[in-house]
Amino acid sequence: MKNLKILGLQHDIQWKNKDKNFEIIEDLLPKEEKPDIFLLPEMFATGFCMDVEEIADQNNEVLIKMKSLAVDNNIAVGGSVAVKEGGKFYNRFYFIEKNGTVHHYDKRHLFSYAKEDQFYTPGTEKVVVEYLGWKICLQVCYDLRFPVFVRNTENYDLILNVASWPSTRIDAWDTLLKARAIENQCYVFGLNRVGNDGNKLQYNGSSHCFFADGSEIALLKDNLIYAELDKDLLIDFRTKFPFLADQDNFSISI
Repeated sequence: MKNLKILGLQHDIQWKNKDKNFEIIEDLLPKEEKPDIFLLPEMFATGFCMDVEEIADQNNEVLIKMKSLAVDNNIAVGGSVAVKEGGKFYNRFYFIEKNGTVHHYDKRHLFSYAKEDQFYTPGTEKVVVEYLGWKICLQVCYDLRFPVFVRNTENYDLILNVASWPSTRIDAWDTLLKARAIENQCYVFGLNRVGNDGNKLQYNGSSHCFFADGSEIALLKDNLIYAELDKDLLIDFRTKFPFLADQDNFSISI
């Protein structure tokens, strides 16, 4: 099984400035030694914002640029975007394959502390994407705090979580990412942003990639976080420690 190479950009998102953010993204994407997946933070084109009518990708402008980025560079591209669909707004995680195929997950757990639930509609489905022989569970920021929803009953290999997680609560982010990896016996790649937003919140990145035993495997340089994931190593670990076989059976009502 081919190893999976992931590169995340924990950039300083320019507030409500889609064009500028794409300039930064395109400039920082490596021209050589490209990853299999290029990951961007939560609401990477605008910042985590409740001005939904102003920032929502109502004409698929951001989606089209993401698809071009994927196809032109022969890589998968992922990140969340504010979208309007059917008169409702969603915090939508797009995962776009290198051939332009689009998958999406709508954030299930909206951050009521910041009134996200008053402006956006929660998603109703857990999404696992199959890509390059890997099963990948898509998650957005606050979803990290709810382990029942993300519980590994599909035997997925990797959780991708894109976030705008402020530095004041970063210890929770660090701890919960590792916990999700250990309890689900999977890789977890958590990508956060840096800088300040329009609400004067500060972000310090602290992006990670954890193996199933909780060990850190990511390398960070110049706000680019890189990890190479080994599927055979994961299979061997699960075979040696078959803990998922002992998990409780349950159902979730949404």
